[in-house]
Amino acid sequence: MEVPSTKVQNNFGTYLKFAQLEDVFITRNGRKIAVIKACHEDYYGEPVVLEAGEAYKPKDAKMTYEEFMEFSEKSDKRYEFIDGEIYLLSSPPYGHQRIIAEITNYMYQWFKRKKCKPLTAPFDVTLTKFDLKNVVQPDIVVVCDPEKVDEKGRYHGTPTLVVEVLSKSTMGKDMTIKANLYLHSGIREFWVVNPFNKDVIVYLNKSRENNEYAVYKNNETIKSAVFPGLELSLEQIFTE
Repeated sequence: MEVPSTKVQNNFGTYLKFAQLEDVFITRNGRKIAVIKACHEDYYGEPVVLEAGEAYKPKDAKMTYEEFMEFSEKSDKRYEFIDGEIYLLSSPPYGHQRIIAEITNYMYQWFKRKKCKPLTAPFDVTLTKFDLKNVVQPDIVVVCDPEKVDEKGRYHGTPTLVVEVLSKSTMGKDMTIKANLYLHSGIREFWVVNPFNKDVIVYLNKSRENNEYAVYKNNETIKSAVFPGLELSLEQIFTE
């Protein structure tokens, strides 16, 4: 990230937060003149600067929604913002991407000439949970309110259906933190695709306090409750 020196002088505390996520290069007249790096404690409790390696969830990186939006617009990396915490998104592996492609291809054909449209990550979705704004990038979203896309192409609505394909590095977050966010932000249906167990959990969100779920295994066929007729076999999803 590159930031003019005048902005750093006026908002030094904010850029200290940013430096916990990635290096902040300070510029003057378009030239880099300094850098802010995060310090971490070594085994003996002494401060050190990490030259390589990134934590999936940076420590003490709580931000406001406004700070996160400024940060994400300046960064070339992908992050999610949930309950004030920042999460770095890594590149998904081949198997993960193949499953997303299978589901997306099917949905693209099924929703063709319909108002609702499937979209895939990277695509920012802003969700409100208890008056707090969060920004996530689900693997697949089905958007039925395209009028809520602004002139910059940013979406400000609530997807009707969300699909998350689990990875080993994100499984805990997707099954707890993100699931809680989805079920408390008005998303009506949420699919959790588990490539390790080769099963799919479909949550039907009736209200914040009332949701149902169904587990699909073996050669069963997923059936959407929100979109009658949207059915996809597990064999099609998980076949190599």
